[in-house]
Amino acid sequence: MTGAVWSQLVGQEPAIEVLSVAAASAAALVSGESTDAGAMTHAWLFTGPPGSGRSVAARTFAAALECNLGLGCGECTGCRTTLAGTHADVRLVVPEGLSISVAEMRALVQAAARRPTTGRWQVVIIEDADRLTEGAANALLKAVEEPPERTVFLLCAPSDHPEDVSVTIRSRCRRITLRTPPAEAIAQVLVERDGVEEQMAQWAASVCGGHVGRARRLATDESARRRRDAVLRIPLGLRRPADVFACADELIKAAEDDATEESKARDEVEQDALRTAMGSGGTGKGVAAAKRAADAAVRQLEKRQKSRATRTQRDTLDLALVDLAGFYRDVLVTASSAGAALNHPDHAEHSAAAAAQWTPASALRRLEAVLACREAIDLNVKPRIAVEAMVITLREG
Repeated sequence: MTGAVWSQLVGQEPAIEVLSVAAASAAALVSGESTDAGAMTHAWLFTGPPGSGRSVAARTFAAALECNLGLGCGECTGCRTTLAGTHADVRLVVPEGLSISVAEMRALVQAAARRPTTGRWQVVIIEDADRLTEGAANALLKAVEEPPERTVFLLCAPSDHPEDVSVTIRSRCRRITLRTPPAEAIAQVLVERDGVEEQMAQWAASVCGGHVGRARRLATDESARRRRDAVLRIPLGLRRPADVFACADELIKAAEDDATEESKARDEVEQDALRTAMGSGGTGKGVAAAKRAADAAVRQLEKRQKSRATRTQRDTLDLALVDLAGFYRDVLVTASSAGAALNHPDHAEHSAAAAAQWTPASALRRLEAVLACREAIDLNVKPRIAVEAMVITLREG
């Protein structure tokens, strides 16, 4: 029997089976019914393509570990607080910048060495473990090599390749491989969980590339749909040399707007909460000192928020590049009459027009230019330079 929390994992039945058995084994250990860890281990590595739900799987597993019944019932305090991000014994590391620092990881490892206070386990969830600096990875390795008795580390990364996760850390983790969820499962969860109208849910599921979060955003945010359409107009819109820079501007601006929209409300709430916590707005003796301390803390917060905005902008730009790559892949599929499913079925007419204009070799060069742009940005080339170089190739073919 599996609990209700597992319903958050879309189209991941094999992973659910493994994790639910491990949670039951963990519950037996805590209750003293068993001394054999069996299916449970102290370190897990969740891998899978973007949108497959790596962090969702980790949080869901954490909820099952803290569940009073050991099933992930979804109703008890352990389940609810873990999923809400407020459980005292579940620590979530989400890199706000482009990397996770060694200082942050050392502090986390030190805190994780304590015994659980209110829950059954100390759980450390590290989203984007591929962003660990070398020093941070070494700090984590020491904890994973000699784990405290009741501490569990849950790492999320795109793959177990050494470029994403070091071989030494990977060798000490049990791996859970998530798959790209089928469109039918994504559409179903949009309808049932998010209340999206069925036709819109089916469309969003068919064009999201298996990315559940992207499907939800496309289904519920008209501006996100407009930005996607603008990106997919680029391949056939590069008629004149001047179009290169106009399209590059459009791509960069779309990413900036998306990042600003996502960050603005959250940034203001964080700053207000910090000022209140630091005593800003109070009266009486010591107000001036409290205000100075609050202003200093807010400046530090603003630096972190700026770093987070940079990361959000790059992640958003990367999604746009993935959409572009999908278009050129659709051109190749159409030209070859392969009959494979298209990434952008709603733009089938455009990809067919491109297939009639370009040779397969030319379409492939364009696809390679998009992939090279993604790699360049990942290596910290300025996004505008990388995008302009890409768009020149997209025009020339």
